Amino acid sequence: MNASSGSARLVTFRLGDDLFAAPIEAVERVLRYQPPRAVPNLPPWIAGVIEYGERIVPVIDLRRRFDLPTVPSTPQMRLLVLTTGGEWAAVLVDAVLDVRTVQAVDLVPPPPLFRGLSAEYLRGVMRRDEHLVIVLDSDRLLSASERLVLVSAVDGNEYAL
Repeated sequence: MNASSGSARLVTFRLGDDLFAAPIEAVERVLRYQPPRAVPNLPPWIAGVIEYGERIVPVIDLRRRFDLPTVPSTPQMRLLVLTTGGEWAAVLVDAVLDVRTVQAVDLVPPPPLFRGLSAEYLRGVMRRDEHLVIVLDSDRLLSASERLVLVSAVDGNEYAL
């Protein structure tokens, strides 16, 4: 949130029928979907890696991360390259919808039913027309231990991207 104006710009995206958003400051780039390169010994919600900006970037399948059913790829699918914990990670989403400015008062803390692991990823919830939008905290998409697993797996493999 912008402290001086009490507003934030959010990139809104879709997973199935659900809407999510991430602060625009956390979004490095939106890329057309490209199949990631498989890497052994990673959690099932890591789809693999892509090369972006001369870096190897892990791809998080948000459908798997949030226990949603997987679907075949479509032309609308995108990879959002996000800054998470000072590093880049790409998240696979069904479609990117838009960028909107929202007021801080429109963002409410996650309700108690979101307690547990999934609540760690959430910054809050807001209403968009007749839909709820779950606003993600990109810095918390990966825990410290998950980052270590990724670093060791990526550093321990050779890639011919």
